[in-house]
Amino acid sequence: MAVIKEKDGRPGKQPGKESQPLIIAKTPAEEQRLKLERLMRNPDKPAPIPDRPKEWNPRAPPEFVRDVMGSSAGAGSGEFHVYRHLRRREYQRQDFLDKMTEKQKMDLDYLDKVSDNQQAADERTAKRRKKREKLKQKKLMAKKAKQDANKGEDSEKSSSSSEEDDQEREAEDDAEAPSFVMGKR
Repeated sequence: MAVIKEKDGRPGKQPGKESQPLIIAKTPAEEQRLKLERLMRNPDKPAPIPDRPKEWNPRAPPEFVRDVMGSSAGAGSGEFHVYRHLRRREYQRQDFLDKMTEKQKMDLDYLDKVSDNQQAADERTAKRRKKREKLKQKKLMAKKAKQDANKGEDSEKSSSSSEEDDQEREAEDDAEAPSFVMGKR
């Protein structure tokens, strides 16, 4: 490996890289700012994202217990500490199992609630869609009825002059209510 030398003859650093002053963060906000500045110096470099820590699992209970403690009166003074550690470990394991079953129950309840909410939303959507379709059909039927009525009138009026038709059309246009009225509240 070749040693890089600068103009002044010091080995180690690449030429062109200036040394950064050492800044010691005094507050957590300043520490965060310094980390962000260091990341943003080279935006092409990927940022390190740590993996999630693994969830703690208790040690499995032993398959075969060699030192079975009896209830004899001849137990030594050191046996109590062994028993205490075994008891503590077993209580931790049982607490962990209880928490896991509670978490699984809560997850299932949440999934049930989400599916119920989705089903209720689908039902509301279907009901509103049906209402919109019904209203659309009603408007379409009214439009057809109006066209049929106009066709019947047109066949009767075909004998009258075209000037009367123009006057009637203007009257119908004037008679139509505007879709909005300016200035009224």
